[in-house]
Amino acid sequence: MILTALSIYQLFMAKLYFQYSTMNAGKSTVLLQAAHNYRERGMAPYLLTAAFDNRAGEGKIASRIGISEPADTFTPETDLFAKIAAQLEAHDIACIFIDEAQFLTKDQVWQLARAVDDLKVPVMCYGLRVDFRGELFPGSAALLALADEMREVRTICHCGKKATMVVRQDDNGNVLRDGAQVQIGGNESYISLCRRHWRAAVGDTD
Repeated sequence: MILTALSIYQLFMAKLYFQYSTMNAGKSTVLLQAAHNYRERGMAPYLLTAAFDNRAGEGKIASRIGISEPADTFTPETDLFAKIAAQLEAHDIACIFIDEAQFLTKDQVWQLARAVDDLKVPVMCYGLRVDFRGELFPGSAALLALADEMREVRTICHCGKKATMVVRQDDNGNVLRDGAQVQIGGNESYISLCRRHWRAAVGDTD
């Protein structure tokens, strides 16, 4: 077998990466910058995002600072191993980028791990770690268990400390303590806080 420069690169860089954050930490900006860096070096990235997060338009990854890229989409029913394998068969892809990775299922995270191990392609996932109740998303929990490398994309609370939690609020600015885990929204719905101020916001004073 003749190894090309791309195949050698993938052989050594093929890992499952998870970059996690709270809301509005700039994870989509980091993803888009990393994808741009690949293109600058003549290597093609393949971008994926959750199908139902269409705030920026269908099949698009967008940052709050105004940059965006078209992307393929996934639903909970998507076989990501098969989808990635088909893309690699048709194109010379150097890296897989997945936005909104918290919406992956546990099975899909295993499919991504198989893609790394068996297809020898790096997969970089970007997503939230916990929801507004302080509980792990299923996709994030699986990534924390299976990822080869993890990194926190940091943002700050209004007090200046690192924000690790997020609160959901209604149209009147009232903090919500119950509700569905998944509700698409941005600054109008979510605020990132440090743990102390999250506890104060949700009324956890014991």
